[in-house]
Amino acid sequence: MAASPDLATVRTCLTGLQEMIVAGLEAEDGLGRFGRDSWERAEGGGGCTRVLADGAVFEKAGVGFSHVKGAQLPPAATVHRPELAGLPWEAMGVSVVVHPRNPYVPISHMNVRFFMAGASSAADGPAPLRSAVANRPEGPVWWIGGGFDLTPCYGFAEDAAGWHRSARAAVAPFGPSLYPRFKRACDDYFVLKHRGEARGVGGLFYDDFNELGFERCLELTRSVATGYLGAYREIVARRRAQPFGERERNFQLLRRGRYAEFNLVWDRGTLFGLQSGGRTESILMSLPPLVRWDYAWQAEAGSPEARLTEDFLRPRDWADLPL
Repeated sequence: MAASPDLATVRTCLTGLQEMIVAGLEAEDGLGRFGRDSWERAEGGGGCTRVLADGAVFEKAGVGFSHVKGAQLPPAATVHRPELAGLPWEAMGVSVVVHPRNPYVPISHMNVRFFMAGASSAADGPAPLRSAVANRPEGPVWWIGGGFDLTPCYGFAEDAAGWHRSARAAVAPFGPSLYPRFKRACDDYFVLKHRGEARGVGGLFYDDFNELGFERCLELTRSVATGYLGAYREIVARRRAQPFGERERNFQLLRRGRYAEFNLVWDRGTLFGLQSGGRTESILMSLPPLVRWDYAWQAEAGSPEARLTEDFLRPRDWADLPL
């Protein structure tokens, strides 16, 4: 690959996106405010975790920025790239998870990240022996990843269709093939394999992506984050005042249990953070504040709870759904 990307530019972009999302969610909540928790990592780097708790609309929302580095990539980062095993690395990203108070407002998640491996400045210590692994690159290798997805408790076709149309619009300037490609990857990734169940209605997911070049990849990162915020605020505004009772609240807590299961069992970002010696509080920021598991729970046939699984927790062409 050509010259290394400008890491300072990446950092400025990502910290700006963090502040944009914090401001947008605070405006939507109206009452809650994000705290600021800056931290440093002993192995290199640090970050800033912003958490809102007990807001008017959001029971918990987290918007975290991290810029970390290390001497050797952990196993979670090299499963699909074995030629990079043992190389020094740097990673930056913004991760967002929102757990709303009203069960009719869906959980949302967004992540954008930048990764570089093999940069000599990434960590102190001797350069790795490049002959130790076949096909090891001679220079730094970089890529971006990210996307956003939606996890409703109660499904609404209007919300799912609007969400996917926003996802398609966010990546459309970068090529017509990206939305179907990233949507399919999202549908394939956010699945609780131990239950044979999708986490939600999908969105966008991409990783190991650098084919547009550095500048355009950074523009794609901005577009995805901006598209997420607009799409989610639209749904929140539509559903936030919908009345609910104990039945809906209990179902919300059960659905949050599914969300926690995915993040703790299958999420590659969680695994990478823990394997790389990341900050546990920031890694587990995504978990909901309250959750429940009821043994062998089953939705009543024909109920709104059953309809979620039957009509929404399966891949569909939401963006082209006629409304």
